[in-house]
Amino acid sequence: MKHLKPLAVIAALLASALAHADINVGVTVSATGPAASLGIPEKNTIALMPKTIGGQKINYIVLDDASDTTAAVNNTRKLISENKVDVILGSTTTPNSLAMIDVAAESQTPVISMAASARIVEPVDAKKRWVFKTPQNDIMMSLAIAEHMASNGVKTVGFIGFSDAYGEGWFQEFSKAADLKKLKIVSNERYARTDTSVTGQTLKLMSAKPDAILVAGSGTPAALPQKSLKERGYAGKVYQTHGVANADFLRVGGKDVEGTFLPAGPVLVADQLPASNPVKKSALAYVSAYEAANGKGSVSTFGAHAWDTGLLMAAAVPVALKKAQPGTPEFRAALRDALEQVKELPGAHGVFNMTPNDHLGLDQRARVMVKIENGAWKYIPPSP
Repeated sequence: MKHLKPLAVIAALLASALAHADINVGVTVSATGPAASLGIPEKNTIALMPKTIGGQKINYIVLDDASDTTAAVNNTRKLISENKVDVILGSTTTPNSLAMIDVAAESQTPVISMAASARIVEPVDAKKRWVFKTPQNDIMMSLAIAEHMASNGVKTVGFIGFSDAYGEGWFQEFSKAADLKKLKIVSNERYARTDTSVTGQTLKLMSAKPDAILVAGSGTPAALPQKSLKERGYAGKVYQTHGVANADFLRVGGKDVEGTFLPAGPVLVADQLPASNPVKKSALAYVSAYEAANGKGSVSTFGAHAWDTGLLMAAAVPVALKKAQPGTPEFRAALRDALEQVKELPGAHGVFNMTPNDHLGLDQRARVMVKIENGAWKYIPPSP
């Protein structure tokens, strides 16, 4: 009987230690390589995330995958096996995020991606039930572009996109949107993110004489086709995807991207939104936090995707803590379940309503149309 009291004390101490276990958050972003203009603001945003959630200390382990799919997979394995993370945020690009799914699902570790393609989370099957994402789906943005084209007299469209999952995903989704709006795609070209010339593709595009051209790229490499088109005198309308919504694209594109139309998350033009916009307050909160740390005018939509991963995590963690302790398979499962139940959460890009069949949870409140005018983003109010 004498030994029972010391044993009880030890048990209580162990329980206390478990109750205060840290939550380890793994992050892999493309802070270098072709997608660096997306990954750097994401990395900067991680530094602004809360250091405690639900009374638990949060440790962020941030790795750079250099815009490379193999590195993204290796980072994922390292974060899971060595750092014992409870959740992974990332990666920056669609190819990287798709490559990470098998590893995350095998270890049953929830992932919140910062990449755009719907294929990252659709369909929600045995593997993708562990994956969520914050950027708007391609179809949502494709419809915004097609609607704008149709209402502005565009009948024929030339398409040029990345020669990877991002470009292919966009072509598939924009083709659906174009069909709905009776737009005819007259040319379909591809180029690599690392290419330095697209002369051949540009000549083919121009020979088809489209009323408008859609460039399905992201970051600074998306400026290349547009600069090439400008050099050869293309006079039609040019559209880009929400993958270019950062200051680096404006800097690299310069006067050659003036007049470009694109869909974007509300955060890009938060200060121009009407007071009635349901995302204005939460978008401005991110802008204020990011610019306070990185300078006025430094904010980008890509960092905002990272910010929204943090908001989702902050909403889910307290719920998961009621069921299990960090560092356990049970906590990871509880966190996954909690993410799936997030409702009416205002973020920088929209309002999140997750379900078992929708691991994005955004609706039309997550998009606006924007024009590049005088080297800046200009909000285009919706047609009456």
